[in-house]
Amino acid sequence: MPGASGRVLVVDDNKVIRQLIRVNLELEGIEVVTAADGAECLEVVHQVRPDLVTLDVVMPRLDGLRTAARLRTDPRTSDLPLVIVSACSQYEIDSGLDVGVDAFLAKPFEPAELVRLVQGLIARPLGRVHGPGDAEPAAGHAGG
Repeated sequence: MPGASGRVLVVDDNKVIRQLIRVNLELEGIEVVTAADGAECLEVVHQVRPDLVTLDVVMPRLDGLRTAARLRTDPRTSDLPLVIVSACSQYEIDSGLDVGVDAFLAKPFEPAELVRLVQGLIARPLGRVHGPGDAEPAAGHAGG
């Protein structure tokens, strides 16, 4: 069948945004599971076993950047593609790259751009993948 299928865990504290992402991905045959914040994401990620996680940055309890950092330090999720869906300020982008986020999508986003980004990351072979602007390979694997 054409197109990538898969399962995406959508993490955002805004219910409307979660629904918007869900509807657009489900229209493309992608299964969607949602979480309201980073803490809930960490609770369900191992049960859900998604192919990709989208993260908002500003969320209660545990923000998206800290959630991404935790997912990267867990061997079970260290290679999971992570997409920040947020305002994408320079701070968010720099911090996201520092913790190993794979891609960024600025709000408000075009649904087609979301679908293309998600399908592209799901279809890639396992392993860390960065965007075309990738300045250097992830150098921070020496801690922990």
